[in-house]
Amino acid sequence: MSTYSYLVTDIKNTAENDSTEFLDQIPYFINKAELQLTKDLDDFGLDVFTTITLSASNPIVSIPSGTRLIRNVNYTTSVSNIKTNLLQRTYEYAIDYFPYASASTGTPRYYARKNNTQIYIVPTPASTVTGEIQTVARPASLTSASPTNYYSEFCYNALFYRCMFEANFFMKNWEVSQVWEAQYKNSIDGLRNQARRTRQDDMETPRSPVGGPDTIIQGSQ
Repeated sequence: MSTYSYLVTDIKNTAENDSTEFLDQIPYFINKAELQLTKDLDDFGLDVFTTITLSASNPIVSIPSGTRLIRNVNYTTSVSNIKTNLLQRTYEYAIDYFPYASASTGTPRYYARKNNTQIYIVPTPASTVTGEIQTVARPASLTSASPTNYYSEFCYNALFYRCMFEANFFMKNWEVSQVWEAQYKNSIDGLRNQARRTRQDDMETPRSPVGGPDTIIQGSQ
């Protein structure tokens, strides 16, 4: 298992630079690399599930701090205990569909991203219900006090390559930084393919986009 200290040593040895100025910048290299990984990856390992409350006659629901993307919003009624997914729509659609959200109630059907901290639920429920929001968020940052995270355990190559890009960019080694950027891209492509494979069962057969019989043979070019 790779750790923060392992990564720091790896960066220092590969860059062949043990100057104080360089070492002081390594935490910044790691931070920038993690920010980029959060943007580039589409991975279940970044998913966070948080309980939310849909209040009666209140369309506003706060989303967890640090949310980058929302994958799913659902709620559970106390009567049936069945989870019901809400469909995503634009904010304009939501207020057009249910303009009196705070004055009347109904069965929640849609959610819209209002800003970076809130979503808008319509119709609003007649009574308070509990829900769940599935979001994408950056894992806790790697530090000496928090030596491992999802990136260090499952995406180490991509993390290291991006750190080396940042390191060479800092050293103004423009030519070599392009080499590390290419290595990073190749690693990200592999991780994206891995994520794609986790979303498809081996027994699944792709459907023809025009309908009718399947025309795609699994594993063919």
